[in-house]
Amino acid sequence: MVKKETHRKSDQRFLVLLGGGESGVGTAILGKKEGFRVFVSDKGKIADKYKQLLEEYKIDWEEERHSEEKIMEADLVMKSPGIPEDAPLVNRLRGKGIEVISEIEFASRFTNATIVGITGSNGKTTTTKFTYHILKNGGLAVGMAGNVGQSFARQVAETSVDHYVLELSSFQLDGIEDFRPHIAVLLNITPDHLDRYHYNFEEYIASKFRITKNQTEEDYFIYDADDAVIDKWLTNHPIRSRKMPFSLEKELKNGAYIKNDQFVITIDNSQITMPTSNLTLEGKHNAKNAMAAATVAQLLKIRKATIRESMGSFQGVEHRLEKVLKINNVQYINDSKATNVNATYYALESMESETVWIVGGVDKGNDYAELLPLVNEKVKAIICLGVNNEPILNAFGNCVDLIVETRSMEEAVKQAYQFAEKGDTVLLSPACASFDLFENYEDRGRKFKDAVRNL
Repeated sequence: MVKKETHRKSDQRFLVLLGGGESGVGTAILGKKEGFRVFVSDKGKIADKYKQLLEEYKIDWEEERHSEEKIMEADLVMKSPGIPEDAPLVNRLRGKGIEVISEIEFASRFTNATIVGITGSNGKTTTTKFTYHILKNGGLAVGMAGNVGQSFARQVAETSVDHYVLELSSFQLDGIEDFRPHIAVLLNITPDHLDRYHYNFEEYIASKFRITKNQTEEDYFIYDADDAVIDKWLTNHPIRSRKMPFSLEKELKNGAYIKNDQFVITIDNSQITMPTSNLTLEGKHNAKNAMAAATVAQLLKIRKATIRESMGSFQGVEHRLEKVLKINNVQYINDSKATNVNATYYALESMESETVWIVGGVDKGNDYAELLPLVNEKVKAIICLGVNNEPILNAFGNCVDLIVETRSMEEAVKQAYQFAEKGDTVLLSPACASFDLFENYEDRGRKFKDAVRNL
């Protein structure tokens, strides 16, 4: 891979950060290091830990307002992924010819490390952590960032590694210009965040495919060959990078598939096989995540023995099909990270016993129809956990005999305890965002685990 030249230090160009969270403050630190004059502006409150960092690095900041006159003097603006692309302030900045980019774009301009970028509607965190786990075990100097851990920008500012594994959301990809991962991974595409994309699924698909925007013939694109949405897009929009598909349904000349209970990964004339039983994670979706991670590792020349060992030692991700406790022979599973229908589909698909399902939250325009066959087959009771449970009641009211509404995690878990019998599973897999009753999906997952432990 031909390395690009990093940008030279700025002659006191003015960098403005919209948003004082992890990505904003990380970018501020990197900007300061690279010689920019830096200003952080947040319309809300900035957390104390970030204020301390800004003070420590002597970075100018404001909270609970945007001083527009000052912001409009910027040479370059990095906006937080949470701020929509068409926010009025962003439109005014662009109207004035000021470049507005994402943290991922900014940080990538100041590193020569090889970048592995991982996106998809579901499985990003698991696959990112899995890939990092294998590469680290393989002895590479590797960092992990994006939507997990410390921001990419801060890591570029404070550490020196040869490789980065980045978990990338569509929001982060919307703000790229020159960002070019050597290896891009697209796990799947299902409707999500459509409120951000004018309820236009095609816009959301295009956003995910931005990960390939700057790739060349020297780069690689790993993707799910079973995903009809991805397949259709690739038919109509050729990409330049080398395609490395993975599949559960077909054998592939180049790429990864499963045959006779063996993972088979072929890259040109190099092949690795390993028993699927090696994998500690359960479910078809995790088999796909594992194939994607192992393909990255093989492309980066990690030893086959290390890949095999890492498959067996990776323990998964908190809040993603996380086994909490078994009480009276009932297994309690925390899948709070399932914030959309497709993630919950994977969770229900992997259930092997009668299931009491805790579901609900902020509905992002969900279509629950694809869950109906699984609910009919596996779910004995539904516990709604949200401020507005009407969409769930309407979708599943005729499917199960037991369906109740709750307004707190403690109440939901107590109801689940009442409904569950020996051999059953209680599954928190909300299919919705968490912001009606919780701070975020982590808070929701922790409260579930606390409530289960308090039974």
